[in-house]
Amino acid sequence: MTRYLGETASKLRMIFDAVERTRAVYLFDEFDSIGIARGSENDVGEMRRVLNAFLVFVENQRGNSVIIAATNHGHLLDRALYRRFDDLIELGLPNTELAERTFRERLAGQKSTGLGFVKIAVAAEGLSFAEITRVCEESIKDMLLHDKKKITTNDVLRVISERRLFLDRRS
Repeated sequence: MTRYLGETASKLRMIFDAVERTRAVYLFDEFDSIGIARGSENDVGEMRRVLNAFLVFVENQRGNSVIIAATNHGHLLDRALYRRFDDLIELGLPNTELAERTFRERLAGQKSTGLGFVKIAVAAEGLSFAEITRVCEESIKDMLLHDKKKITTNDVLRVISERRLFLDRRS
């Protein structure tokens, strides 16, 4: 994405030239920034042209590469995109068991005493895997910055509460 008119589509052309030449996996993250539905209230002429260019490039792509587009806002994407990709994969929120496993893996090797992983996982209900990972990273950082000897269940629960406040403000 650039601020100059026409430059984003030009750079997109360069990417798809590479897709043709170099076999690889190409990830377009935060794809809703260019894939937003035409005619939506956020529709901007330049981005519509970028989306149209993307659709043409994908349609004409003949290389052996894999193209992945990722978004947290699939409901905002233009319907034509769904016809251009072979598979659509929705990653939902983790259930309590997966959340617990993620906490155990992310906090493994950290100094702690008897963390209440089930209690932590229940408190994290509704958080994504990315948010759970951030909670773990923040808990570790908090331990290091405050020169604590270990991470406690209450430390992790406090970070979960702080993340929820941050997420609520973004909504």
